[in-house]
Amino acid sequence: MLSGKIAIITGASSGIGRSAAHIFAAAGAKLVLNARRAAPLDALLAEMRSNGREAIAIEGDAADDRTQQELVAAAQSEFGGLDIAFNNAGTIGPAKPLAEILDSEWLDIVAVNLTAAFLGARAQIPAMLERGGGSLIFTSSFVGNSVGLPGMAAYGTTKAALMGLVKGITADYAEQNIRANTLLPGGTNTAMAGDTAQREWAASLHAMKRIAEPEEIAKAALFLASDMASFVAGSALWADGGNAAVKM
Repeated sequence: MLSGKIAIITGASSGIGRSAAHIFAAAGAKLVLNARRAAPLDALLAEMRSNGREAIAIEGDAADDRTQQELVAAAQSEFGGLDIAFNNAGTIGPAKPLAEILDSEWLDIVAVNLTAAFLGARAQIPAMLERGGGSLIFTSSFVGNSVGLPGMAAYGTTKAALMGLVKGITADYAEQNIRANTLLPGGTNTAMAGDTAQREWAASLHAMKRIAEPEEIAKAALFLASDMASFVAGSALWADGGNAAVKM
């Protein structure tokens, strides 16, 4: 599905990003992997190379423009260009009611969840235009789009704002074969999902009465990245087990 394609994945060291790295590579992509934590990122790279995958890893903060520029430059110098960007890095931040959120906490959540997406797109789009187009995918959430949850107002705000970014990119670049879409997971079995009680509560919100495995969300990202989604632009793909359809 992705044979000959070159992809950047941010937030690649764990969860959905890690699963996407394995699934994209198995589909034939050459990968530039990014995360802030060096040890798990290096471990992922070692796994990829032991399986014969073509990948490089660059540690750095996706909310730093220098990191985003380095990722694109690496894709071009190591592999010859850029076709796909899975802008997946994200943070929940502290669980607090809105009036208790500190300026510094708000700014950190906005930086990781929204500013990083903007900086990524700004660096990635020119490289994709050189290749005749490409696919940008942004990991959003059901939180902030179909529901608000206690203590997650800042997180929900940033995740909802990604759809505005995608619509703007679509208006500016869809004619030039740049496809930008959001991916909206439901509860997913990652470190962000919390303890057993929190996971069970999250499962109860979904029509399927369970949360997703990271691989299930990564497969939805694979669809958006591939030519199977060649006429999908400016869209929100719900991969939420029916969460947005029902509220129990």
